[in-house]
Amino acid sequence: MSEQVVDKRRRLFLTAAATAVTGVGAVYVAVPFLSSMNPSDRAKAAGAPVEADISKLEPGQLIRVEWRGKPVWVLKRTQEVLAQIAGMTEKLRDPESNESEQPDSCKNVGRSIKPEVFLAVGICTHLGCSPTFRPDVAPEDLGPDWEGGFFCPCHGSLFDLSGRVYSGVPAPLNLVVPPHKYLTDSRILIGGQA
Repeated sequence: MSEQVVDKRRRLFLTAAATAVTGVGAVYVAVPFLSSMNPSDRAKAAGAPVEADISKLEPGQLIRVEWRGKPVWVLKRTQEVLAQIAGMTEKLRDPESNESEQPDSCKNVGRSIKPEVFLAVGICTHLGCSPTFRPDVAPEDLGPDWEGGFFCPCHGSLFDLSGRVYSGVPAPLNLVVPPHKYLTDSRILIGGQA
């Protein structure tokens, strides 16, 4: 009978020791697993705001900046272009940009904070192709009504020099204007809130 008598203190100790070892093992497994859910430094940097220097940007010139893995166009428009975009409303699907993504500071005809500098994500709102910058007026391939803008060669969508989509083309929305703000007259922070 003495062999069948159980030492309750020994059983309690063994149960506590097994529970502690299991708890420590669970922490060793959980820490790397939970750490893997955090974005890498590279991913954090890819989503971070970027600065664009526009000090050498000439009227009519377009530069490209990468933000979040997407091309962002920065275009310096001339006074002639600004006058032209104001009179294009009848050709456009959403001339007031009521349906399109843009910061509140860019809700105007030029879709920009400063009229002469326009920013847009260089991805067509139809199927994600990258339109080309076509500032030339009335080229043979785009016809006599073309007044300059952005042309998507994938499916023929047309955008004016404010990134507003023409009526009757596949793209449903204007080009996206990313959040941005001016740090100085010649430096823009893309991805920073206005």
